Amino acid sequence: MNRRQKGIEIVKARIKKAKAKLAPQNKPKYISKAERAKLELEAESTEDTAIDSES
Repeated sequence: MNRRQKGIEIVKARIKKAKAKLAPQNKPKYISKAERAKLELEAESTEDTAIDSES
């Protein structure tokens, strides 16, 4: 690979990274296993209180 090709390759890689940064992120935010368990417990407790208040 000659010097000119190498330079072009580097510039293309930088452009690709810049475009990827500007692209919309559709991936949901990561939630750890412990955090999911905590949220599940909170959801269950709110359901229990809602059921108790209806009776």
